[in-house]
Amino acid sequence: MPRRDYGTPTAPFPRGARPFFLVPIVCFIGLFIVFGLGLRKDPAILPSALIDKPAPSFDLPPLLKDHPGLAQSDLKGKAVLVNFFASWCAPCREEAPVLAGLAASGAVSIYGIDYKDNPASGRKFLEVLGNPYQRVAVDAAGRTAIDFGLYGVPETYIVDAKGSIRYRLPGALTPENLQSDILPRLAALRHQP
Repeated sequence: MPRRDYGTPTAPFPRGARPFFLVPIVCFIGLFIVFGLGLRKDPAILPSALIDKPAPSFDLPPLLKDHPGLAQSDLKGKAVLVNFFASWCAPCREEAPVLAGLAASGAVSIYGIDYKDNPASGRKFLEVLGNPYQRVAVDAAGRTAIDFGLYGVPETYIVDAKGSIRYRLPGALTPENLQSDILPRLAALRHQP
């Protein structure tokens, strides 16, 4: 059989050619870095578009028969806390004693919104852990939570006497953030004209 001549060996890429197959790999590495950094961000620093704006319009039915529901009009006249919670939320259980202590102190009225929850489960949650709320409503569809810009439960908002949202605390209320974030802001609101 005659011998074939394949010529001289060449470089993997012709001179001047670029290895375009590296582009997807570089893009993948870049996306990996961006997403990795994004996952390390603290959700507490996510801004709320509603700060210093009126609370959204809503009118929710009561969760408990002996407590009134909650509407936007109820958020005027004095500074209040609006706390979104759910029976299926583990951090909501952790913050329950802090809310109970705050309610017992009389420092502020606390209004609760049971978010995307079975009403019977929400009532059982309050029966077992205590009810710190002067008003407690059901947001079964989650529409009001969306209008507030809720990122997840629990989440607490300070609403001033004019009905404007002044502060948003994502995550569970703790003794530390109660002392460092919530109570000083409430005190400042009391001293405003």
